[in-house]
Amino acid sequence: MAALRHLKQCHSRGIAISQFHTSSHASAKQHYKMLVLGGGTGGITMSSRMKRLVGAENVAVVEPSEIHYYQPIWTLVGAGAKTVASSSRPTASLMPSGVKWVKSKVQEIDPETNTVRTDDGTEISYEYLIVALGLELHYEKIKGLPEGFEHPKIGSNYSVQTVEKTWKALQDFKEGNAVFTFPNTPVKCAGAPQKIMYLSDAYLRKTGKRAKANVIYNTSLPVIFGVKKYADSLWEIVKKRDLQINLRHNLIEVRADKQEAVFENLDKPGETKVIEYEMLHVTPPMGPSSVIKGSPLADEIGWLDLNKETLQHTKYPNVFGIGDCTNLPTSKTGAAVAAQSAVLSRTISKILKKEKPDKKYDGYTSCPLVTSYNTVILAEFDYNGQPLETFPFNQAKERRLMYFMKADVMPHLYWHGLLRGLWGGPGPYRKIMHLGMK
Repeated sequence: MAALRHLKQCHSRGIAISQFHTSSHASAKQHYKMLVLGGGTGGITMSSRMKRLVGAENVAVVEPSEIHYYQPIWTLVGAGAKTVASSSRPTASLMPSGVKWVKSKVQEIDPETNTVRTDDGTEISYEYLIVALGLELHYEKIKGLPEGFEHPKIGSNYSVQTVEKTWKALQDFKEGNAVFTFPNTPVKCAGAPQKIMYLSDAYLRKTGKRAKANVIYNTSLPVIFGVKKYADSLWEIVKKRDLQINLRHNLIEVRADKQEAVFENLDKPGETKVIEYEMLHVTPPMGPSSVIKGSPLADEIGWLDLNKETLQHTKYPNVFGIGDCTNLPTSKTGAAVAAQSAVLSRTISKILKKEKPDKKYDGYTSCPLVTSYNTVILAEFDYNGQPLETFPFNQAKERRLMYFMKADVMPHLYWHGLLRGLWGGPGPYRKIMHLGMK
């Protein structure tokens, strides 16, 4: 349980989780043609692509974590359908061969001098920079956390330290309120906070406990999902399964010793409500990387400021970005990274030839909305919230095939395709369909 006390310092970096590691010795200065910051999904994927573009010896990745996690599977880990072990691989096994791995944490970025300083004092200069630093989790912004996780009946699928506590709380549930939250900040995988609600409902039905349970989803958002087509289907599921949805309710405090959660009503400032819980799943507030936020690369909020079509920085033409750390106005998901990686690779290849980027990212993202232990609604959409569906059927309906893709096909393609730079591009699910038709 001691590890839980360090959640304030444990920030998510894309898909990798920081475990501080300092190189055994710091060299005075290093220089690379292509420097990648972050070894999460976007960082590893782009380092693989850049290796092929400019040669391994010209690419370096700054990443402190020895372990890389495939976080999308944690939804299923929290519901007992997958194990934590299945979500991890040693970073060393994923780093492209020949690419320099700098096992340090980024301390400072100076785009004016084209340099990066790490926490061990190493200064690295670059010709081109790819920023893939992910976002940070802020459990500490909820009063009573993260120390509250030392108590039972509370978990969170957003941290490797707490995801198994979600499953334990679900197994130990007897009767009362099962409460699930969505914070008043941008989050990665915006569907995940409610996926665990549907899975918990299914588990309680399977174990004969549902009749004694009140399943409650308190979200800060004014809608259940941002794309109407899929939201309409989710409201049907909610009604059919008797799930209680409270919009514009934001978790501000957890009294874990009393099993109480305190919510503010965002439409009525000053009004709060205390809910007793038998099980509580917390989705923490999230925010931009502190390294980016304190640099000239940030927008007014702190996210990496990019051209949303080319993924090139708006001010520094030799700086690019990908994934959760960016201010791209689309949902922060692994599928978005897959789509972005192909566009970004093309953008950089054109710039290296001193040509104008000719490929545009349309905001494609995807959220496999897990609605039970064998069904998924596959939401795919663009910057405008318009569906960009892959398959020749209505993806707003629950389907077993989509669950199989989420639980079994996608992890395989992630480890053996995306991270090697061999899979991705706009509408990445289309490649699966095409492979199946061959």
